[in-house]
Amino acid sequence: MVKGKNKQPNVEIDLDKYEAAILDMDGVVTDTARAHAASWKQMFDAYLKEHSAKRGWRYKAFDDIKDYYRYIDGKLRYQGVASFLESRGIVLPYGNPDDPPDKETVCSLGNRKNRFFHDYLKENGAKAYQSTIEFLQNLKNRKIATAVISSSRNAKAVLTAAGVQELFQVMVDGVYGAEHNLKGKPEPDIFLEAARQLNVAPETVLVIEDSISGVEAAKKGGFGLIIGIDRTGRNTEIKNHGADLVVTDLSEIRSEKHEYPS
Repeated sequence: MVKGKNKQPNVEIDLDKYEAAILDMDGVVTDTARAHAASWKQMFDAYLKEHSAKRGWRYKAFDDIKDYYRYIDGKLRYQGVASFLESRGIVLPYGNPDDPPDKETVCSLGNRKNRFFHDYLKENGAKAYQSTIEFLQNLKNRKIATAVISSSRNAKAVLTAAGVQELFQVMVDGVYGAEHNLKGKPEPDIFLEAARQLNVAPETVLVIEDSISGVEAAKKGGFGLIIGIDRTGRNTEIKNHGADLVVTDLSEIRSEKHEYPS
């Protein structure tokens, strides 16, 4: 199944200026940002209730919009845990990636969240945005190379479940990033590695991102065009962090074929 929005195009860009496109997965290719946000909320709310009760603190729930996009979205899993906990004045040992979910470490909380996310995928599957599929087909017709990036270690499973893995020539995900010591967003490592694998220079690449940290990373990497996707009313914030233009869905982009003299 696929999901998209029926909008009239209102932004025109010349795609023929670019050799490649790099798209973030969650929120751009697949409608899984809400699944991640819900999984983070389920995990953090349970932990915050327990933590607050032990210390006599006032319990304040995790906001699956403000907190998710400010501290979590686009970041590596454990980096996101630490970032949000810091915002609440909570410091935990980092732990190890193989920590069981019942330990009180950064890694343990991240692993709890991952368990909830896998449960969500089993129950609901993954859906791709129809407008993104059509945009990718347009790129293919123009012989523009494509890559998908994600900080998630679940990217391959999500793309396979959504039936869109074959639309990309290159995938750089959280598993690859960990194996090759790539820094997480807002550093540009993951984008630069995708460009390297596509054998293109960053300035000839357009990047499509929905996270603040991802837009910042693409800006640092010197990419040719940064398109922000705003599905939650963060247009100004995304623009202020480095997006060249912001749309609510890729169906809003008009890309007429430009013919050049030989």
